[in-house]
Amino acid sequence: MIGRLSGIVIDCPDPRALAPFYEELLGASRAYDDEEWVSLDLGPGLPSLDLQKTEKFHAPDWTSGDPAQQLHFDVRVDDFDEGEKAVLAAGATLLEGSEDHPGFRVYADPVGHPFCLVRPRTDG
Repeated sequence: MIGRLSGIVIDCPDPRALAPFYEELLGASRAYDDEEWVSLDLGPGLPSLDLQKTEKFHAPDWTSGDPAQQLHFDVRVDDFDEGEKAVLAAGATLLEGSEDHPGFRVYADPVGHPFCLVRPRTDG
C-alpha cells in the first residue's frame, strides 16, 4: 500500500454555497471553511469530502455525457421516497427515476454533480 485516501475533492463555483447540501445529504460537519475550500468531516476513519472553488466549472450533463460526469456518489437509503423527498428539499434535482432501474435513482446536486440514491444490496 502506498497510502490511504485522505479526501474526495469536488470542484464547484462556490464551496460555501454547496456545503450545506452535502452536510444534509451525508450528515457531515464542517471541519474547515474559507472562500476557496470547505472540508466536511464524514466521521471517524473516513476521508473528508472537500469542496474546491474553481472559476472554470462546467456541470456534467447526465444525459449527453458532455462533459462526462467522471465520478459520482452512491448514497444508500432505506426508502427511495423518503430519501427523494429529503434530497429534493435540500436542493437536488431528479435526473432519472425510471422504473427501468429499480435499484437506484439519479439526481444532481445544486450545481449539477450527479449522484445516486441506492437501495441496500441484498442476496438474490
